[in-house]
Amino acid sequence: MITIQLTKLESALDQVRKTHTKLVPADAALIATAISLTGRHAIALYEGEQYVWPDDYEKMTRAMVAQINMVNEAIEANAPKRASKTAVEEEPVHISVGLMPNLTAGEQQLAGRDDLKAVLSDILQEGVEFAYNPSDIGWQWALDRANWNTISAGDVSRRIKIKTSFTEGAIGIEMGVGPKKRASRAKATETVDVAEIPDDVDLNE
Repeated sequence: MITIQLTKLESALDQVRKTHTKLVPADAALIATAISLTGRHAIALYEGEQYVWPDDYEKMTRAMVAQINMVNEAIEANAPKRASKTAVEEEPVHISVGLMPNLTAGEQQLAGRDDLKAVLSDILQEGVEFAYNPSDIGWQWALDRANWNTISAGDVSRRIKIKTSFTEGAIGIEMGVGPKKRASRAKATETVDVAEIPDDVDLNE
């Protein structure tokens, strides 16, 4: 399996040259670009249908309106009648959209080079791991910026977030996503009950 960083094309090129040593540098660069495009222009999978970015944007958003409205109604039904000043900001509600590599987008980059198209197809069949930031994926970028209030003709909660992820033909790793940082030592000491501190401990040290 080859790992392709969508934010760093030069890293993708290094991966291709390591795994396909017989390719001349120019061809390796074409393959690296083509693989990146299969990820950046990944096909969205939603409720059994495939949607190509950006051509199917309106079709995709219309298809999602029913679920957006349903989730929005559930959020409103469970919302407290009075907002507390001390209330903690509620967690977002994610709506999932699957992704798969867009082989056609990659092949367009390799127009007239059937030999390289065969290499690209083999690479995708062997498996690709895409490392990316959300803005690297066309569908994620577009859905993050969709005006759902206008599309759904309603007032959509800001808690609703669209989350795309590779579910077929590739593995995706979103960069910068990891476990929450642990509380600092200084902050943790503020919550210690003074009564629990032994008498022989000098707090001024």
